[in-house]
Amino acid sequence: MPTTADVDAGGGSFWLSWRLAVEANNVRAWRTVPSQCLHYLETYMVGGQYDKDLQFTVDQIWSYAHEIFVSGDGMDAWILDVDDTCISNVFYYKGKRYGCDPYDPAGFKAWALMGGCPAIPSVRELFRKLIESGFKVFLVTGRDDEIFRQATADNLHTQGFIGYQRLIMKPASYKGKGAVSYKSEVRKQLMGEGYRIWGNVGDQWSDLQGECVGNRTFKIPNPMYFVP
Repeated sequence: MPTTADVDAGGGSFWLSWRLAVEANNVRAWRTVPSQCLHYLETYMVGGQYDKDLQFTVDQIWSYAHEIFVSGDGMDAWILDVDDTCISNVFYYKGKRYGCDPYDPAGFKAWALMGGCPAIPSVRELFRKLIESGFKVFLVTGRDDEIFRQATADNLHTQGFIGYQRLIMKPASYKGKGAVSYKSEVRKQLMGEGYRIWGNVGDQWSDLQGECVGNRTFKIPNPMYFVP
């Protein structure tokens, strides 16, 4: 893996600029990670900085959340994405060169159906704090409801995500529609039920865009793939 000194060289500088542009949503609709970023991306994902960035973001989320007055009527809500927000696909993407290889639908389906995604510890702890504080937490994912519901529910339960209000998965009626459209409709329906969405957390900008996004949005780092 590259050293800190290596990151100051040309390739490392490109990687740092590219990652910043991705996280700021200045680079969009990209299909693969540039190959010259591979070694730097691997270092980021498994060398500790990714975990530190996650923890920093979660600390900001909790700093906001614990100041909210929870009314007690059961309608104060948070939304969390699932893949690479609650549970991690880093082990899977290691075999795909951390996103330098094209997306493999069949490969990801096989991986997800195994139900072996580990929890992201900092987000799991945030989830528990939100539940304990009286918030209703909705887990909203673009995973296909018919194919992945049981495997996903079991995976989340095994990894300690217990007590959420509802696991909402993409129905057949939204097949072919983008994440912004689908997740906007989910949030609109929840607000129609009377829920107040205080926060919305996801690893993709498409988790956080569109209608009824909530009082605040928080982007979890993910430089491995882009979901429109």
